[in-house]
Amino acid sequence: MDFQLTSDQDLIHLYIAGDESGLQELIRRYQAKIYTSIYLLVKDEYLAEDIFQDTFIKVINTLKAGRYNEEGKFLPWVIRIAHNLVIDHFRREKRTPVINNGDDFDIFEVLGRYDESIEDKLVREQTHRDLKTLIHLLPSEQKEVLIMRHYGDLSFKEIADITEVSINTALGRMRYALNNLRKMLQSKESSLKLNN
Repeated sequence: MDFQLTSDQDLIHLYIAGDESGLQELIRRYQAKIYTSIYLLVKDEYLAEDIFQDTFIKVINTLKAGRYNEEGKFLPWVIRIAHNLVIDHFRREKRTPVINNGDDFDIFEVLGRYDESIEDKLVREQTHRDLKTLIHLLPSEQKEVLIMRHYGDLSFKEIADITEVSINTALGRMRYALNNLRKMLQSKESSLKLNN
């Protein structure tokens, strides 16, 4: 069955009606974004996989119990569940998350591929490596908002709710994150020009 034009909501109804393929398609659609947003917070492949599975167990239980009421907001809802499970994990561990990108998992690998020349590919890969390094240098509150916004597709209201801050604070953190990234990129470019 071709699900390309099927909405998230229709897939949820399909699953609730007993057709497992509805949930399989939703997982296929959003697996990369959900896993990536978990991984960037926990920086551990195995832990990210555990939390990803726990997230979908919670999703399945909520859907089967008929308690899902986030019309048209499936991805942000699942990201919120995942984020809460990450927070629960760190509360148990009694430490705060440090977002890091290990070399064993490339967050940009999940973003898809298109036909490109070798030169384009090398430039893109270098840019992605640079950006990954720079994101790692941001203060944790800024990293968190940036990741939830760009990798989790969450609105600022949803980010504010999850992180328990005002919308203005969430917007401010995003603005600081982007300004800091811009400054870091400019200083990196300047130092490259000086060295050539």
